[in-house]
Amino acid sequence: MQSLAIYLFAAFAEIAGCFAFWAWLRLDRSAFWVLPGLGLLALFAWLLAQSPADHAGRAYAAYGGIYITASLFWMWLAEGRRPDQWDAIGALVCLAGAAIILWGPRAA
Repeated sequence: MQSLAIYLFAAFAEIAGCFAFWAWLRLDRSAFWVLPGLGLLALFAWLLAQSPADHAGRAYAAYGGIYITASLFWMWLAEGRRPDQWDAIGALVCLAGAAIILWGPRAA
């Protein structure tokens, strides 16, 4: 469960940090949006490094499913666009893959 919490917080930090740049470059917000964006992206990197996965590549791969799902929630909650059935199905497939990567049995 610790892994899931780390990945959820990391996803929020990454998406919010990237959205700060999106807001500045695409939504004509102030360049000052970049400052919290940079802080959030640094927090994302630090959080992902806290993953208990035994290799960085495995941590990043497992995180991918969480990121995809969190991005769809961001689209819904922050941007007001509800994901459709294909978004939901794709997210479930990605979460299943992330679970297999993170918690699959490994030879010692």
